[in-house]
Amino acid sequence: MTDVKRLQSTMFGLSLTATAIPAWATAVAADPGTGGPVPLEMNLQPPVTQIAAEIYNLHTWMMIICLVIFVAVFGVMFYSILKHRKSLGHKAATFHESTTVEIAWTVVPFLIVIGMALPATKTVVGMKDTSNADITIKATGMQWKWGYDYLKGEGEGISFLSNLSTPRSQIGAPGLAPTEKRGANYLIEVDNEMVVPVNKKIRMVLTASDVIHAWSVPAFGVKQDAIPGFVRDTWFKSEHVGTFRGSCAELCGKEHAFMPIVVKVVSAQDYKVWVDRKKKEMAALEDDPNKTWTIDELKTRGQKVYTTNCIVCHQATGKGLPGAFAALDGSPVVNGPKAEQVHVLLNGKKSGAFAAEMPSWKQLSDTDIAAVITFTRNNWSNKAVENIVQPAEVLAARK
Repeated sequence: MTDVKRLQSTMFGLSLTATAIPAWATAVAADPGTGGPVPLEMNLQPPVTQIAAEIYNLHTWMMIICLVIFVAVFGVMFYSILKHRKSLGHKAATFHESTTVEIAWTVVPFLIVIGMALPATKTVVGMKDTSNADITIKATGMQWKWGYDYLKGEGEGISFLSNLSTPRSQIGAPGLAPTEKRGANYLIEVDNEMVVPVNKKIRMVLTASDVIHAWSVPAFGVKQDAIPGFVRDTWFKSEHVGTFRGSCAELCGKEHAFMPIVVKVVSAQDYKVWVDRKKKEMAALEDDPNKTWTIDELKTRGQKVYTTNCIVCHQATGKGLPGAFAALDGSPVVNGPKAEQVHVLLNGKKSGAFAAEMPSWKQLSDTDIAAVITFTRNNWSNKAVENIVQPAEVLAARK
């Protein structure tokens, strides 16, 4: 229920103006807590942005208004029933209508609605103001992971995928119990966190490569749909350092529950260090596409790429999921001319009405694509004649 309330408040953008935030709301915002859901939590997550604090404040204000109305209406009703009941000798009054009452019960609710709508509208407009951002980051929803591309500002050019890092041994399989004790951040931890500096306006540009997803971090007061073929945007400005967690908030398929979002907010100096380190890592991964690899080298690397990116849909056995995800074991594409498989990895593939679409994997390096194709062509029962793909062939196919 806490998650539902949290999501509803974020979805509808309920908030008050910045000047209306009282001291108690500021105190709550100053304690970001764990940055994620807490057992037995009875309220919204502690806010770490101005917008989230306004949402938190208005949520409380709305609850107070509802409580006052509830007590007033039912108080009058029960008082009238008990004080004027027939057993005390009271008789029902006979009257037709009262202009005063009609005006009162029209004007008073109208004023209440206006009193709630005005501050909420102002904050909703503020939520949509993505201008003058310090950093712009593109988030692409995929089944079932997030891809991040730093488009503008410090860190421009950084790109990576963010996958669930909770081991499958903690999750278990259908009908089977997990074999490992679940960790503190079960299902809300990733291998690559999105890192941003504190007190900087971050514009998020959102889209998706397959179905509708939604990028949601309750502590930021952010929830925005990522829709294939469309570009949406939102923003946040964290006032506190820490790690803040969310998840895809749009039902997007069987692994919807395994698509977390983790944002690490750090100091300006730590962010510079992270940017330098990340760019060095990316440079190290950019292998020379003209290098000729042995088949064993490609298979070893391809297995790692497959485990990270492909195993969720196509399964460790390569059998896929009938009616949803194509089998790679025995696939005519995998066993056929390698150029076709390279084309599918680079450009994706439309599927039938009841099958999932194969997304494009252009964000992978030429070497990673060559390696995973080589791995699939030499694994399971596959006996492809063209059983090895070199990075140079993938590079040529991109042009």
